[in-house]
Amino acid sequence: MSEAEKETTIQLASQWIASRQTVLPKRLVAPGPDAAELEQLFRAAADAPDHDLINPWRFLIIPEHRRADLGALFAQALLERDASASNDQVAQARDKALRAPLLMLLIVDEAKGDADIDLNERVLSAGCAVQNFMLLAHAMGYGSGLTSGKALKADSFRAGLGLGASEHAICCLSVGTVSSRKPFKPRPEVSQFTRIW
Repeated sequence: MSEAEKETTIQLASQWIASRQTVLPKRLVAPGPDAAELEQLFRAAADAPDHDLINPWRFLIIPEHRRADLGALFAQALLERDASASNDQVAQARDKALRAPLLMLLIVDEAKGDADIDLNERVLSAGCAVQNFMLLAHAMGYGSGLTSGKALKADSFRAGLGLGASEHAICCLSVGTVSSRKPFKPRPEVSQFTRIW
């Protein structure tokens, strides 16, 4: 690759990364990725850094016919935290499972593979997998966003998903066609997040 080609590639990659923005699930509509695109997205995720190739993370896809079940788990987790939650709050909790054509949970297993590989490193690997996935989804023309919350740590929620004792539900990942966007927020300046020791 010539220096000119290298510079062009760097500029294009930088512009593409900078143009990605988070899109909330309520702003994502059908269509979502088809089976072939989803395969490509997961292959991009698999290219994430992974110490000793233990693959400590996985994506739990929530198909359309299981969305109501997931909504019930969100509602149950809310009521366990707050027995006085209003009917509207419970309905909002259920509704979280019904948005976006593609909905997945990111699961990290702290016990898989070499026990000397720290949980933080496993979560970082999972984060890189998600970023690869989201950047390629952006290249395909889709929007995506991450959401989390207290429900993911609730015992009833974990049990409902069949998670093992060493598994952590880190966040939900939603992907679909963007129906509307919020104004683009400027990124922080490099000086805001770098220091010299």
